[in-house]
Parts: sequence; C-alpha cells; structure tokens
Amino acid sequence: MEWMSLLLFLSVIIVLMAGFPVAFSLGGVALIFAGIGTATGTFDPILSAMPERITGIMMNQTLMAVPLFVFMGVVLESSKIAERLLDTMSQLFGALRGGLGFSVMLVGMLLAASTGIVGATVVTMGLISLPVMLKRGYAPEIACGTICASGTLGQIIPPSIILVLLGDQLSSAYQQAQLKQGIFSPEQISVGDLFVGAIIPGLLLVSLYMIYLAGVAWLRPHMMPAANNIQQEALSLARISKALFPPLLLIFAVLGSILAGYATPTEAASVGAVGALFLALANQQLNLSTLKSSMQQTVRITSMVFMILIGASLFSLVFRGFGGDEQIHQLLANLPGGKTTALLLVMLVIFVLGFVLDFIEITFVVIPIVGPVLLTMDIDPIWLGTMIAINLQTSFLTPPFGFALFYLRGVAPKEISTHHIYRGVIPFIIIQLIALLILSLCPELVTWLPSKIT
Repeated sequence: MEWMSLLLFLSVIIVLMAGFPVAFSLGGVALIFAGIGTATGTFDPILSAMPERITGIMMNQTLMAVPLFVFMGVVLESSKIAERLLDTMSQLFGALRGGLGFSVMLVGMLLAASTGIVGATVVTMGLISLPVMLKRGYAPEIACGTICASGTLGQIIPPSIILVLLGDQLSSAYQQAQLKQGIFSPEQISVGDLFVGAIIPGLLLVSLYMIYLAGVAWLRPHMMPAANNIQQEALSLARISKALFPPLLLIFAVLGSILAGYATPTEAASVGAVGALFLALANQQLNLSTLKSSMQQTVRITSMVFMILIGASLFSLVFRGFGGDEQIHQLLANLPGGKTTALLLVMLVIFVLGFVLDFIEITFVVIPIVGPVLLTMDIDPIWLGTMIAINLQTSFLTPPFGFALFYLRGVAPKEISTHHIYRGVIPFIIIQLIALLILSLCPELVTWLPSKIT
C-alpha cells in the first residue's frame, strides 16, 4: 500500500510529460489505480466522497473569480492598452540610458496587475516591445530577459489567477491542519489575504529588477542605449494621463475594493470585468466579434481550469485512499532540520515540477498533499502561498523548460536565438532567488500588511 501512492504520483507525472490532457490524465490514472487497489485489497474505498467534492467545487464562491479575472484579462488584450502604455512610457523615459527597458518593466507590471495571465503578458510584450528594443540597439539578451521577467510578474502581482487558486487550496489546507492540531474552530484565510500579502513582495521584485536594469545601463551603456537619435513626439500631461489613468483606475478599482473591505475577490473580479469592457469600448476596440471571441476564450480557459480541478480532486482522493497523505506527513515531519528542511524540500520539488507542469496542475495536485503538513509546522499560510508563487515564477523563467521562455520563443523574430533568451533570463532568476531569500529572512514583508488591514 505504501508503494501504490508513490507509483500513482510517478505515473501521473509520466503521463503528463507524455503530453496527454491534464484533467483526463489525473482522473484516468487515479481511477486505474483505484481499480487495481480495490482488486488487490490495498485501497480504502473512499470514492463515494467524490460527488460531494464536485458539488463543493461547483458551489465554491472563491472560484467564481476565475472566469471573471480571465475575462478581464482577455478583453484587455484586445483593448490595445499595452501598445498605448509602452508608446507613452518609452517616449517619457526614452531619452534616458536604459529608459526603454524601464518602460517595458513598468508596463509589464501594470499589465500583470491588470490581466494576471502570464502567457498573455509575455506574448503581448514580446510582440510589441521586442522589435522596438532591438531596433533601438538593445542587446538581445537584455531585451529577452526583461520581457520574460516582466511578463511573469502576473504570477505574484494581484489580481493573479495563481493567487486565486492558491488561496482557495491553502484555505482548505489550513483548516485541515488546524483540525489535525485539535483546533475545532479554525481560523480562515481568504484570497484577499493572499492578494494583500503579495503586494509588498511584488513591488520588491519589481524594484530589484529596476535596480539591475539601472546597473546594466550605467556599467554597460552599449547594451541599453538612450534613444538620442530618435524623433519623439512631444508628450503632454493629457496624453500621459490618457495612457496611464485607465489601467491605474482599473487596478485601484479591483485591488482597492478588496483592500478597503468593500468587496470580496469575486465581487472585485466582476468590477474588473466590467471595467475592462468600458476600457475596450473607450479605445474603440469593442464590437460584437471581439466580445464573442473574448467570451469563447474565457469559456475555454475556465473549462480547462475546472476540469483540471475535478481531475485533481479525484487524484488526491485516491492518493489519500492509499495512505499517501500520511506517508507525506511522516516523511516531512521526520526530516532532520524540522520545518526548514521540510519547506526547502517542498519548494525544490515544486520548482522542478514547474519545468513540466503548469501552475494549475501544481496548485491542484501538490498543494492539497503538502499544504496541510507544512501548515501544522507553524508556517504562516499567507507567507507560504507567496513563497510558492514566487518559486513557481522562478521555475517558469529557468532554462531549458521554463514556460515563459517557450512563450517568447514562439513570437520572437528569427534573429533571436534560444541562447539569447536563456542568457537574458539568468540574472533575473538570480534576482528572484535573492527575493526568496529576503522573504525567508524577513517574513514580515509578507505578513505585515495583511495584519494591518484585517
């Protein structure tokens, strides 16, 4: 029975790496192992709980935010907000050495806070900014690294889809951990708490990125030249406001309503979805065709997320039926070094899995298994969720399998080689590891703001 849970986990990883659909791989492999376990008498028949789990997923108020945030991001993609922002910011900072790089990073941050979808941000920034950066004499490595790093900020800067999913899974894991400790009136955490906790780490990460870019611009000016010889249109305050005000207003409407306690993340997501429609309408990018396409794409993405969630729920149920959760608990609890070693091991496993699995699979498969164990070790759930999000962001940047690298490779011009992309992201990977170290040494950077607001 001990080996069956391990074989189940390894089989799922192998099937996923073979390219089979995620949701059906999770559920299908789990059912096969449940059948084998039932036939051999090594499986605790707990599949009768599956209908209740599906009902719980359907009735989950938090998960209702997923299609709304997805719709907001998809609509903003078609509103040309990124093009207008980058054009304005590049003219605002273009005369500075490295100004275009700063502009790309700031626009990436605003897009991350507006859309929360990593793939969309990397692709959008790659299509819009990479040709401009190369034309202005930027080194290909710096251009590619800046775009990949700014594009993955959607992992950590609210309203991030991964923070919504992590918040839901960690909330359940936190309650399980407290019940195991004999606390029968458990405290709860919400997605809003995770949003608040991620604000300072997100800004810290952007600041470290900007410091690095400033250092490169100062020490190696040939890699990030100023746009001295480019004719630029005079910028007026009205034009700057027109480019910056709409996305900032949308960000403040979504996050501000959560921080002020006026709305839950789900309600704030509906505000964001409506706001995105108004922005698209104001930019004359909204018509029936665009609206239909956005709705269809939202349904496809949302269906994928919820099918994976149902498959992962079946997988975790079968894994528990083989006693896998108890084995994981014993393994992590008996490690030398206590919770520090356990946390390092889990973070390393998540980092490696990030090479082959998307954040949705990792969130739904790994977190329900290791989350309750770690949270019984007196680890703050908001801090843990933030650390996992940045860890996954680092994994998505790391060669040779990082998802952000694949996204950029798909839209990069022919003169950009894979080697350029790999070399460009290495400094940003080091920066993210430094950020993880800072947050591990100073967890108050994550926990202070939620404690003040709540």
